[in-house]
Order: sequence, then C-alpha cells, then structure tokens
Amino acid sequence: MKIYGDRNSGNCLKVKWVCDYLALPYTWIDIDIMKGESRTADFLALNPWGQVPMVVLDDGRALAQSGAIIRYLARDSDLIPRDAFAAGKMDEWLFWEQYSHEPYVAVCRYQLVYLGKDVSELDPDKVRRGYLALDRMERRLRGAQFHVEGFSLADVALLAYTRLAHQGGFDLGRYPAVRRWISDAEKCLDLPPAS
Repeated sequence: MKIYGDRNSGNCLKVKWVCDYLALPYTWIDIDIMKGESRTADFLALNPWGQVPMVVLDDGRALAQSGAIIRYLARDSDLIPRDAFAAGKMDEWLFWEQYSHEPYVAVCRYQLVYLGKDVSELDPDKVRRGYLALDRMERRLRGAQFHVEGFSLADVALLAYTRLAHQGGFDLGRYPAVRRWISDAEKCLDLPPAS
C-alpha cells in the first residue's frame, strides 16, 4: 500500500498512525501541497479531489478522505468498537471532528504554519468556534478516558489536530482533561509528546 501525504498534515498523520498501530505495511510518498503536487494530472487521475491523504492499495484501487481511509484500514480491529451503538458513537465523533473541529482548529493552524500569518490575522469566528470545539471535548473527557469505550478511531482522528492546537494559536492550558487525554492517546499510539 502507498500513502500519499504531507507529514505536517493531521489528516495524513491519522492514516500513518492507524497503519503503525495495526502494523500494516506501507510506503509513504511525500506530497507537497504548497508546490501543487496534489494537482498534477497523475495525482488527479487517482484522486479527482486533489487532496491528501490518499492511499493506493496493492491492487491499484485508490481511496481518499482521512475518515474513510482510517475506517477502511481499521475494519475488524480493536480501533472500532464491537458494539454497534459504541461504533455509532465513534462515527459520531469522527463526523463531528471533520465538521465542527477540523474546520476551525486545523484551519487556524494551517494559516499560521503553512501560510505564515500572524495570530492577529486569524478570523475571530474560526478562533471562537475552535474554542467551542475544545470546550466540547473538555466536557466529554472530564468523565471519560477516551471519547467512546476504549481507545478508538475517534481518538486517533481528534488527536491529530488537538495535540497541535497551540500551533493554531489555541491555549490548551485551560483544558486539563483534554491535555490528560492527549497524553494518554499519544501513549496508545507510541508517539512522543507534541512540540
């Protein structure tokens, strides 16, 4: 399997982490989105969205979108709860991450890290909504070690950008439960603490 991705992208790291956790063999192919490498004719032939991550399976089939990829890779593993309702709650968090967390926390990080903007240039509404997402996680994690029963894909997906939220200008100092969860999730994935 080949993973086409950017090692600075949380969405791409989700795929890498799932492969590493499950000991799935892969070849990583660096794609520099800032140089337009995801917009070449060859790339677009495999992935018409022109986005990373993308995996190309050994049989040549391509799959894009981080949530779809990690859901596919983790099928029949302990990263997806066996109980149908718990699996549904995991999916609930996966969808929430893409629609209510990533568009704010990750986008602010993108603007600071990739585009070199100053914190003062961030859209105040994106910052406000990023904090609302972190507030929601804090409330959930005050009473639970992980987002659903046991470590799951929900935690992998949410960890990717939450552990780097400070790079998007967010102050994690006010979120003790989130910080504890970050540490626990990093240990599950055998990751060094985020810098």
